[in-house]
Amino acid sequence: MDDVDAVQAQIARNMLESGDWVTARLDGVPYLEKAPLIYWMIAGFYRLAGVHDWVARLPVAFGAIALACLTAAFGIWAFGRRAGLYAGVCVSTCVGLFLFTRILIPDVLLTTTIALAMWSFLRAIEEDEPHPNWWAAALAASLAVGLLLKSLIGLVFPVGTGLVYLALTRQLFARRTWKRLRPWSGILILLAIAAPWHILATIRNPPYFVFTMRSAPGEYHGFFWFYFFNEQLLRFLNMRYPRDYDTVPRLYFWLFHLLWLFPWSVYFPALAKLSFRPADRAGRVRLFALCWIGVVMVFFTFSTTQEYYSMPIYPALALLLGAALAADQPDLAKWIRRGTRTLSVVAGLAAVVVITILVLVRNLPAPGDISGALTEHPGAYRLSLGHMEDLTMASFAYLRLPLAVAAVAFLVGCLGTLRTRGRQWFLAAAAMMVIFFHAARLAMVVFDPYMSSRPLANALLAAPPGKLIVNHHYYDFSSVFFYTNRTALLLNGRFNNLVYGSYAPTAAPVIIDDAQFVHLWGEPERCYLVVDRPHLGRIRSLKTEGSAAPLELDVVRASGGKFLFTNHPLGRHNVATNEHELKNDFAQTEGGVLPGSAAGFSAGSGLSVRDSFSGSAAGVSVGCGSSRAGAGAAGRISKSSDKLCE
Repeated sequence: MDDVDAVQAQIARNMLESGDWVTARLDGVPYLEKAPLIYWMIAGFYRLAGVHDWVARLPVAFGAIALACLTAAFGIWAFGRRAGLYAGVCVSTCVGLFLFTRILIPDVLLTTTIALAMWSFLRAIEEDEPHPNWWAAALAASLAVGLLLKSLIGLVFPVGTGLVYLALTRQLFARRTWKRLRPWSGILILLAIAAPWHILATIRNPPYFVFTMRSAPGEYHGFFWFYFFNEQLLRFLNMRYPRDYDTVPRLYFWLFHLLWLFPWSVYFPALAKLSFRPADRAGRVRLFALCWIGVVMVFFTFSTTQEYYSMPIYPALALLLGAALAADQPDLAKWIRRGTRTLSVVAGLAAVVVITILVLVRNLPAPGDISGALTEHPGAYRLSLGHMEDLTMASFAYLRLPLAVAAVAFLVGCLGTLRTRGRQWFLAAAAMMVIFFHAARLAMVVFDPYMSSRPLANALLAAPPGKLIVNHHYYDFSSVFFYTNRTALLLNGRFNNLVYGSYAPTAAPVIIDDAQFVHLWGEPERCYLVVDRPHLGRIRSLKTEGSAAPLELDVVRASGGKFLFTNHPLGRHNVATNEHELKNDFAQTEGGVLPGSAAGFSAGSGLSVRDSFSGSAAGVSVGCGSSRAGAGAAGRISKSSDKLCE
């Protein structure tokens, strides 16, 4: 997909091909804001299996599996086999883990390393543990890996949790505790693993040490300042520039966990009946899990947040849920039964809603892809789930199969949880989520033309060679870079994540302005431009260099509200511009008319689709609306264009 998905995959490929494993780059621009381990892991899989989109996802997929197994093992050690199994299933089938592992972000890997650090900490200080030194070393190594995955929070959360727990259990100043934790050897292990990259990145991206708290456009202070001050301290204080992110309101950030841990969140009230007294191993782990959740949630209560930032608490909640679900206490059993009844009602209501939507959209047409039925809310896209606001009732007509599968899932959950005795309800709830995840996967396939620019990339690969220009933001078309593996000029592309690196002395000169673009577009050399629907009007307003005539934009491909243009007509060999395919493209884009004004493009706009068989401008014109006879640079209008514009 576009955005961070293809960005991570392409950075890993750039590292593999360039041999520079220290400084991440996008389109030749230093990208200094993220820790490198996720890139190294993806690149390692590339080397083993080749560069493919599915290969790029392997680290996240294996990370999710590792998290489920680790949580189960942690639960077995703490509470017994049944509780451990419940904990592993809870974390692996909750909504949040599925949702936030559909994109290439390292958070599930970070969560796994934090969970390992937490377990290692407890094992190291456990009095009957025969190998505390090994667990102390595992703790230090986990902290180091966390630093290389997502910087300081990989260190802050385990250390903060450990200190709070030691204070609550009156072990903070106990000499035997620190003797078992071996902090000095742990620091050496941490530095040996994590320090080399930080040192090399600082040396290769000077100036070395700047300590200003000012974060402003046009200023470049090297890696050290940007990575530690701008991306850690100033982001926490909400003073970072560029302000390319939003924050979830605090109340919603807390309440969203009812959704992220669904269906198991219905058992949250039962957790209040657990004993958190550290009288035995189970009690100590429950208290520790409570500290774990508290440290993470309090931290983000005072910081900027995205929906997935709290993923590190999922294992802690799963451990508590596993302990509650496996307990045989009568007071707990009562709350478990109430939770199961609640789940049955929620699943039943969800089934009714989904079936109702299916009935309402049964006769709605679904031409082309789903992008034409979605609304756009650019202001919401700085949140990870901002695109959810784009859904309309018409868009559900494209989702009939996923909705039908989701309805089956909820019916399985509703009927299977009607019985609250035995353990059938647990299996039914898990089965419901497995089926629902399959429905979500089918929905993502439907959304692919909207969320990815792969059709444009395929058309570009089939077209004659030329200079690629990407409008505005690299992230908006990042999959074009991945699937074509080429560089591009970025039109007004000093934006968001590329602002800081673009001022680096080593940055490639890929940022161009409107005047440079207009000049390039008028040159004999072939150029290609990718642009999305919201920015198409601005491109249309540009004038040919030295005249008042609009730029001539010949359409190569349109898909998902995104367009690929060229400045010169394409010949017969371009497979992406045959008339049938173009009719499909424009049928997918606001009923056959390229967006821009209510009447489409006026005559003489110069926007045309060249006939791929004649190589002339006689093919399909998009100048629907006024005076077809004066098509300007588009030349004469063919019968096929008349039919398309009807």
